[in-house]
Amino acid sequence: MADRTDRQRALRRFVLYPIQGAFILLIYLICRVLPIEWASWIGSITFRTFGPFLRADKTARRNLARIYPDISQAETDRIVKAVWDNLGRGAGEWSQVDLIETSGPNSRVEVIGEEHLLKLIASERPFITFSGHFGNWEIASLVPAHRGLPLVNIYRHASIPIVDHLFRKIRGRFCREMIPKGRSNARRILESLKSGHSLGLLVDQKLNEGLPIPFLGYDAMTPSAPAELAYRFDCPIIPARVERLPGVRFRLTILPPMEMPDSGDRKADVEKVLRDINDILGEWILDKPEQWFWVHSRWPKE
Repeated sequence: MADRTDRQRALRRFVLYPIQGAFILLIYLICRVLPIEWASWIGSITFRTFGPFLRADKTARRNLARIYPDISQAETDRIVKAVWDNLGRGAGEWSQVDLIETSGPNSRVEVIGEEHLLKLIASERPFITFSGHFGNWEIASLVPAHRGLPLVNIYRHASIPIVDHLFRKIRGRFCREMIPKGRSNARRILESLKSGHSLGLLVDQKLNEGLPIPFLGYDAMTPSAPAELAYRFDCPIIPARVERLPGVRFRLTILPPMEMPDSGDRKADVEKVLRDINDILGEWILDKPEQWFWVHSRWPKE
């Protein structure tokens, strides 16, 4: 069994990943030089064509059935198709997301609540902003960078080397630093906050550790770091919602800093903040389910 597992890993590393990486690099290079509308369309067509054949399609349908137990087959098909469309468009746009303008006459981004961001920037205090995999989620980091405050992004290391390289290359153009998730990088995150740098987090992915906190009505392992870091460094937590609009346009809604309870019981306070974070994310998902990352196994399988 161990030999078989080793062979499978070697096959992925030396055969499958290079092939996938070469294909992704080719698409990236093509989309980089095209008008962004074309790149977005190519991504949409690609994902809507191949997405239904992937295991992730079944994951999305299973997740939808969990959250919407009375959902019809037709409605499930409609949402899943829209999810693949949104993800594909984001993938196509990703090749030139650093070129998207977020202010001025050519802006593709409508920013609501910008005053909250500008006030924090003026205070020179570090803060933590969180979002989820909605619309084109890179916009949540792009807007602060264009206002003079590139964020330190915590991200999930990609298995395919060329994809991880492209992540770093593209995001590195508008992020202060890219720090892979994992305990081994905890010190780098702490040092960033100590140095006065603000963090950008996506907090809606599956974890094998954390705290079991209700997410859309079902317990899901939730990262405690946003709340624990906020209390440790006395920095505000800012929700940032990204929505996709027609015509390769986006809306970023920056909410006021969250209330941080101070009951004297730090553990209870952390859990309360995490519940509030998950509730906020849940409201966004239920409002526009077509734009969320349903293809991810957020909850344990029953």
